[in-house]
Amino acid sequence: MIKKFSVKDPASDAAKLRGGTYNPPDDIGKMIDSIFKDVIIKGDDALISYTERFDKIKLKSLRILQEDVKRAYSNVSTKQIRTLLLMKKRVVQTERMLLRHLTASKMQSSNNGIFLQKIIQPLSSVGCYVPGGNARYPSTLVMCAVPARIAGVERIVAISPPMKNGDVDPLTVVAADICNVDEFYRIGGVQGIAALTFGTNTIKKVNKIVGPGGKFVTHAKMAASRHVSIDMIAGPTELVVYSDGDAHSRYIARDLISQAEHSVDTICGLVTTSEVLADDVKSQLASIMSNRQEPLARSDIVKRSIGDSGFIAVCKNEASAVGFINELAPEHLQIISKNAKSLAKKITSAGLVLLGKYTPSSASDYLLGSNHVLPTSGFGKSRGSLSVLDFIRIINKVELSRSGLENVEPFLKEITFAEGLPNHYEAVRERTTR
Repeated sequence: MIKKFSVKDPASDAAKLRGGTYNPPDDIGKMIDSIFKDVIIKGDDALISYTERFDKIKLKSLRILQEDVKRAYSNVSTKQIRTLLLMKKRVVQTERMLLRHLTASKMQSSNNGIFLQKIIQPLSSVGCYVPGGNARYPSTLVMCAVPARIAGVERIVAISPPMKNGDVDPLTVVAADICNVDEFYRIGGVQGIAALTFGTNTIKKVNKIVGPGGKFVTHAKMAASRHVSIDMIAGPTELVVYSDGDAHSRYIARDLISQAEHSVDTICGLVTTSEVLADDVKSQLASIMSNRQEPLARSDIVKRSIGDSGFIAVCKNEASAVGFINELAPEHLQIISKNAKSLAKKITSAGLVLLGKYTPSSASDYLLGSNHVLPTSGFGKSRGSLSVLDFIRIINKVELSRSGLENVEPFLKEITFAEGLPNHYEAVRERTTR
């Protein structure tokens, strides 16, 4: 059952709950290095071999072809397609809004002979990791591919683990077609990350890897970051619900369960200043998970997740709760209280903030226009959700006139000699004395 505790020191209690650094255990790190080396040396053969070893599937081909796409359409419903189209539309709207804001005016300056311009340039290629395993995630494909397409990425590659029949989930394949993914491969896990990082005969390497995954994929992305850019640490789901007591306890219990069903290693909890609400939510969780008349779907996953990593943290006041949340830096934060908007202004670290009792995190995962690829493991302290910003690079273009160089020369002399790099200055003096 979910653990309940009183918060005495917000920062240290949150740090204890979060755990230590996000370094892989030695055995996982060695396994990742071994798989990476095999993929570098053996290429496609290594991908097929590891898929057979880990997924128990003997792949006949890696790439999803047009005939596979046609077959996928025959296995999904019209309502499902309409839902994907609506999801795509909402994400397109929010990402275009952001890109328009970035490009609304020319980013350039001219000052005393110095002309500087900032140019927004899309990445040339990205790889989108779409998880499989305990569930299928066509929504994740939308969340990864749409911002990349809006940003203008030329080559968008998707990979996803195959099902037991060797195919990728049909709705995920349809989502890739709807979102204009250029290449889609039935490969996942550490070997999939290796393929995107180093390339094989079939899968050419990309410049950046984005998308969430379980602990093996997350650690593989971290290892890959020595060779290729990644978006963030987007590991197992995290949800914190904050309420001062002005909330329906059953709503909160359902919200915690909704995120706990992703996998057994999620972190889902309630932070509250109300002992009464804490006990009510604990009781509601027990009631829902033990109801034999209405059995809970994915109950094995939910019960293990809630039992192992779920929590109810009772804080003495709002300031303590804010300190605890900001140190924990949850992926999703729901605020259900009368002063939700004013409290949200004090939150500095959550990946996504959801306000009010009618804004559950489960809705934000799909159809609100927000992106559900979010920072976990405390990285919400330094970044937000996946967006067009992850698929562009900003280039500085600078030009100096002779007078401009002469204007900065004395200051360059001071700083270059202070740093012990006099030849930097000589490269300038050579131009201004002739």
